[in-house]
Amino acid sequence: MRGQNVNVAITPHGNADSVVSLPLGGSVFVKPYETEEPFQEVLEKIQRQEREEDYKGPTHYAQTQNDNLRNEYSTLFADVPKSIPFARIALEQEPDAINFWLGNSYSTTALHKDNYENIYVQILGQKHFVLLPPVEAACVNEKSVLASTYTLKRNGDSPSDTFEKKDMVIKVDEPEEYVPFATWDPDQRTINTTPYSQYSQPLRVTLEEGDMLYLPALWYHKVSQSCNEEGICCAVNYWYDLEFGGGFWSTANFVRSTGLLSMQGNADDGIRGGDD
Repeated sequence: MRGQNVNVAITPHGNADSVVSLPLGGSVFVKPYETEEPFQEVLEKIQRQEREEDYKGPTHYAQTQNDNLRNEYSTLFADVPKSIPFARIALEQEPDAINFWLGNSYSTTALHKDNYENIYVQILGQKHFVLLPPVEAACVNEKSVLASTYTLKRNGDSPSDTFEKKDMVIKVDEPEEYVPFATWDPDQRTINTTPYSQYSQPLRVTLEEGDMLYLPALWYHKVSQSCNEEGICCAVNYWYDLEFGGGFWSTANFVRSTGLLSMQGNADDGIRGGDD
């Protein structure tokens, strides 16, 4: 991979694809600033942030979920299985995408769900999962949030070792788009709650090197990580298409819709109560 350019996601605080509160009020859904850099430089920045206490740069990680291990990182593909036998048999299909993830302990993936059956394989370091089943959809306080992206204050692309966290700002996407996203964090249970958040019972799982996790489609998950002695964390996930024609998809959507309607009813009750 030395000398090969790769996509790198960059955020000031390691919070890509997450809901961020704005200083003047309100919230936005923020995606990372993305650019291309030589793989070796990306790796060095990830390690430096993990090891150096005075590191002032933003957080870097490779996180594209676009089958990057069979494309961008094809050089590394021979080091992992092309498919997971039990998943291929149980799901009766080959993986739709195989994704490579590389980063450090400063990045966190916010609580979200995917429309894929996911076989998650830990290669280096540890991954820490917080898991909620689809039946807890009413607990996560899903809202439609204005989409935005981290960008640089100054115009033009600059090498990411020439700017600091303070050089990154949030810019609303054009045209405007609203993204449905969970706003409740199971690790901050008293913030952005619904009447049902208190009843959530998250499962917590840590993957060690060589461990494999089956993460069912539509399960909510928040992910953080710990690095190995080299200062990196690396994982591969195999995505298999969800069966949209089966009962699981329709049942999960019914549970989600019922929770959203229930919260709307509570909001309406609160408005009426204030008028009395």
